[in-house]
Parts: sequence; structure tokens; C-alpha cells
Amino acid sequence: MINLPRRPDRRTWMTKTLPPDLPVTFTSDWTGSFDGHELTRNQLESAGYKLFPWKIESDNPWWSRPLKYGEIGCTLAHLACWRHAAETGDEKFIVILEDDAIVRSTFLEDLLVGLHRVVSRNPFDLLYLGRFPLEPEEDQPVTAGFVSPAYSHCTFGYLLTRSALDILLATNLEHAIVPIDEFLPSLYIDHPRPDVRARFPKQLKALAFDPPLVHQRPKDEAGSDTEDSDFVEP
Repeated sequence: MINLPRRPDRRTWMTKTLPPDLPVTFTSDWTGSFDGHELTRNQLESAGYKLFPWKIESDNPWWSRPLKYGEIGCTLAHLACWRHAAETGDEKFIVILEDDAIVRSTFLEDLLVGLHRVVSRNPFDLLYLGRFPLEPEEDQPVTAGFVSPAYSHCTFGYLLTRSALDILLATNLEHAIVPIDEFLPSLYIDHPRPDVRARFPKQLKALAFDPPLVHQRPKDEAGSDTEDSDFVEP
């Protein structure tokens, strides 16, 4: 669960809504450079992190501006979760949730039923539990309740196989940090940005719950720790 120490309100909200028999690890219990309010460029460079040259001339408002420290912190939090999962436990699947995710009381049951339906028929590496599609997708579902995702944003809920962790970590994302929203789709589609596509070529098989299993709280209700941060200085 991606959660910042300064957001105990979100942690409390998530603890109340998550199934009680689902073991959860909160990033707010770790020491790490995850908070965009505290990050500096010097701090990132001293820790060995390198930023991808993100700002380009583009009509896309997300690409024509510098990275935000909140985006960097969010990416580093997801990266820390992958490393932790790779180093501990032997579970076949790892669920990553952000602390503005909305999960139903039947979340775990619905997830297991869905996995039982799809695993043997359509092997995958990444399974979106919820997302925001940015491009049209094929009308024909892969199987009942699942689609092959096109270019999508939002990482408030997804599932990884254990083998996918090795693929994610082998990309050395820490040496070319991009927003996690852009990184994940680059690994299962030809990313629309040539420079991102060249640095992170597709290598994962992705599926997505359709309809979504997890939704996201509105920004005017929960705020945005990613957007509520400064741009990285030149």
C-alpha cells in the first residue's frame, strides 16, 4: 500500500475498507524518499537516482513540462514495493494499491474468482485492477470480465506476477525515472513517445479487469500528493 507518513488519514481510511484477512504492508512504515514535499534534486542525485529527460516540445500537457517531485516520489514508492516483494515472501501474486483506492467489501473474493477464471486461459504479467484508459480498445474481451489494455494512466490498483517483478526491476527505472503512470504502459504497448519507447520497450503481457475491480477516490475528496508538489528545477 503506497502511503506517506504525513497522510495517516488515508491510512486509516484504507485500513477500514480493506478486507481484514488481507495482509498489508504500508510504505509509510518504511524509510524512503517517497514524499514529493521533502525531495530535492541533490538528495536524488546523492542517492544515485537519475531522471529521464522528460520535458519535450509537445501538445500533450503532461509531456511539455518538467517532472514533479511528487511524481518522482510516487515512482520510487512503487519501485520500493517491487523490491520488497522480490526480496520477501513467495506469493505468486502481489497486489499494489495506492491509498486513494476504493475497494469493495468483496474485493478479495472478487479478485480470487477473477484470477481463477483468467490464469489458466490467458497468462499475464500485469493485471490492472483499475485504471484510466487513454485510447480506444478492442471491443472483444479477452475473456469474460477482462480486456487487453491500451495506453492507460493511473496506478491506484494493479497486480503483478512474481516473474514480472524481475522484469520490472531489470529495467533499472531508478536510472531513468519517469512517472509510474507512463512507465507501466510502456512495458506492454509501444509507447507513443519514441524516447520512452526506446528506453523502456514493451516486454510484459497485460490484462485489465473490465469492469474495474478497484476505483479511485475523487481528487477533490482525497487530494493528490503527486500533483501537490513542485516541479523539478532545471
